[in-house]
Amino acid sequence: MQTKSLRPLVFWPTFLVLLAAVIASYINLEAFLAVTSALNDAILTNFSWLFSLGSLYLLVMAVIVYFSPLGQLRIGGPHAKPILSPIRWFSITLCTTLAVGVLFWTTAEPLYHFMGPPSSSGLEAGSSDAMLFSMSTMFLHWTFTPYAIYAVPALIFALAFYNLRLRFSISSMLEPLFGSRIKRFSGLIDAISLYALVAGMASSLGTGALTLAGGVGQYLGGESDPIRLGIIVAIIVTTFVLSAASGLQKGIARLSSLNAVLLLILGVFAFVVGPTIFSLTLGVESFGVFIDNFFTKSLFTGSAGEDQWPQWWSIFYWAVWFAWAPVAALFLGKISCGYTVRQFLRVNLIYPALFASTWITIFSGAALYYQAHTDVGLHAILSERGVENVLYELFRQLPLSEVLIPVLLFIAFISYVTAADSQTDAIGNLCTRGLTADSDLNAGITMKVVWGVIVGIVAWVMVSFVGIDGIKMLSNLGGLPALLIVLMATGSLWVWLRNPQQLSDPPTPTSNKRAS
Repeated sequence: MQTKSLRPLVFWPTFLVLLAAVIASYINLEAFLAVTSALNDAILTNFSWLFSLGSLYLLVMAVIVYFSPLGQLRIGGPHAKPILSPIRWFSITLCTTLAVGVLFWTTAEPLYHFMGPPSSSGLEAGSSDAMLFSMSTMFLHWTFTPYAIYAVPALIFALAFYNLRLRFSISSMLEPLFGSRIKRFSGLIDAISLYALVAGMASSLGTGALTLAGGVGQYLGGESDPIRLGIIVAIIVTTFVLSAASGLQKGIARLSSLNAVLLLILGVFAFVVGPTIFSLTLGVESFGVFIDNFFTKSLFTGSAGEDQWPQWWSIFYWAVWFAWAPVAALFLGKISCGYTVRQFLRVNLIYPALFASTWITIFSGAALYYQAHTDVGLHAILSERGVENVLYELFRQLPLSEVLIPVLLFIAFISYVTAADSQTDAIGNLCTRGLTADSDLNAGITMKVVWGVIVGIVAWVMVSFVGIDGIKMLSNLGGLPALLIVLMATGSLWVWLRNPQQLSDPPTPTSNKRAS
């Protein structure tokens, strides 16, 4: 058996590029932002058609696989035992993908679309049609399409790793299509994907620190200075590194279960005491608009009307999801052993998308209600005080707000931790040589601590002294190569669809133990 060791061609390029970016942004922020902005604009302008087509294609691909004979195949072979119970599996999947974004953006984003619809749409800001457009757009951005972007590459990796016994590498998703010659590029492929995820983690952690600092500031007062942000970042990093280091069955699983329960309680409470009937009726009507215009909205690039809205929103989101997808696929694929392909697609796509749809109905509906039918002025709060304050202000309109806002702060903290610890786990594994389907899939605590500290320092420096926009754009630059990697990887699915038999009998049966 191979011994575990560092993969230097994956670790060092990512680390050095991030270090260079932080130094460059600190030395000359204007030039740094100008270059990264120009590169982002060029990618989103020239490849908007490919991002739009690619995201829709993955959702269609998921449907094809679900209803194909491949759907009955068991990941790991016919005798494979699940690593996790179904409830824990779903909790981890839900909390390690879009939970953080869903928590805050489902109250802020609909206000943007309601008060600023696309110029080419002819919709009047603040009108009833703009409200329907806003809610239906939330379903597009946060439900089935983004989960398909995560689920399809994760399924490809799971089958390649567990059924074909290929290496723990993103290049393994391409090997059924290109053959073993793809191995010579595995370091480059993994390094590019790792860079996009680590930059994205730093961006997410920085945003999370600002969000939590804003919530803490409502009780302690004062500004979110570097010291306060540094303390918050240190607490988050320490927590998610300890969680990731404790292993899948302990830290990640337990925190994800707790987070899922708290999200459920929060959602039920807001549904019961909020504008229930308005949210239900608007949600149902808007979901109908979403279904009716799904293909039109999915492929809207704004080219005909020279409208920049899709690049600011839909295509920007597709770039973000694709940038994170390859490395996220390693973790989601790793925890899926023992379940069938159809079970995998239900837990990684259908169930989380339905959860997000329900969450949008409750919270986006409430935000639009208070904006349109009360004098709360959530859009003004959004414009003047930022995204995170919208959710806090919305909860002030509900009973028991003094109790709920501290709970909300805790949920936000746990959400960031549960997302980060799974990503740290995947990063550590990707940088480690010698991991196999029959080995202990644990890179060790050192690698997780190293990457946790790196992400924390980058996030703190950027958010405290530079500004978070730069690191966000650095992450998005990984969206294009990640898109190409994922689209090529789907060729492996087509190979398996034509001949699923090659996946049915892995060389060596796996013997994972089921978690309670």
